[in-house]
Amino acid sequence: MAYFCMNWILLILFTGPAVLGSLVKGTVGQNITVPCFYSVKTTQDITSMCWGRDSCPVSKCYRTIIWTDGWKVTEKYNSRYSLEGNLQKGDVSLTVMNAEEADSGIYCCRVEISGWFNDQTSNHKVVIEKARISTASPHTYTSEQTSAPRSASESSFAITRTWPSVSASEAPQTASGPCSGTSDCLVVTANMQNMSVSFPSQQYSENGLYIGIGLCAVLLAVLILALFL
Repeated sequence: MAYFCMNWILLILFTGPAVLGSLVKGTVGQNITVPCFYSVKTTQDITSMCWGRDSCPVSKCYRTIIWTDGWKVTEKYNSRYSLEGNLQKGDVSLTVMNAEEADSGIYCCRVEISGWFNDQTSNHKVVIEKARISTASPHTYTSEQTSAPRSASESSFAITRTWPSVSASEAPQTASGPCSGTSDCLVVTANMQNMSVSFPSQQYSENGLYIGIGLCAVLLAVLILALFL
């Protein structure tokens, strides 16, 4: 029991009241802020502090990043690190510009408070990840018609009009002239000459006229001969 108490006292004396701070996640290329505050009631409470990598040691900061005297930044070991908060009000949050994967790890915030083992320390875990690339397939967008909405029957069925086919013999032809060539005109003329149109009534009347004239001529000849005899 005495051995356990001695180890606990030595642990407090040599490590100080370190507490686990926040977990900060960020993306490569972005700015991240690791929060850290201490109480400032009067200007007498303003004090120096430091940020370092890894867990807080017994004193100071291991692998120091930045120092401030409580009023302004006095030391900076990388231009990507800065204190953007109001130092006079105890806001000593660390800002990391253009974060990289190598910035991942534990960060120590140590605020130096006068007195034995009175420093306020906190360890913060920072995780920097690469930006995720979306693997979703691209969407296909179809343009929408702006005409008036159709009825349900029109939207459900497509009306197809089928015109009857026309054969080559029935298809209308464009008349370019009375004859398409000289030979065609000759054939048409010959056919018209050979074609006769007869009417029955006209043929009968012509035959009767011829017979009557013949009889008259015969009678006239007989009469003349009788006069001379």
